[in-house]
Amino acid sequence: MSQVDWLSILGWNKEELEDLRFVGYSYIKQGNYDIATTFFEALVILAPDSLYDLQTLGALYLQKGNNLMALNYIEKAVKLDPAHYPTLLNRTKALFALGYKRQALAQARTLEKCDQTQIAGQAQALIMAHS
Repeated sequence: MSQVDWLSILGWNKEELEDLRFVGYSYIKQGNYDIATTFFEALVILAPDSLYDLQTLGALYLQKGNNLMALNYIEKAVKLDPAHYPTLLNRTKALFALGYKRQALAQARTLEKCDQTQIAGQAQALIMAHS
């Protein structure tokens, strides 16, 4: 089944998508995750190959405690960029939250060795918390 090209149907371009992202991100900054989630759910429909939108929606679901839905969107983002450390860190958090400890520890140990000190430190903290 082919995917509907909503941008063409709506007559939108990248500018309108950026406006939606800006508003959604503004709600994140305010801590209003429910409204931000609605914006990013719309964005992943409008731009299904947007790494930023997928990883942000996954992070929002993680923040809201819906770990299975978070993992779903995070996995889609990982398929687009398997080396994006913040997304991999969120994947690790979702795996721990869902009880997939062995997979989460393996992911965390890999991230612990990455060159981004903030990511490596958070991965190390997760390992310590779950070992």
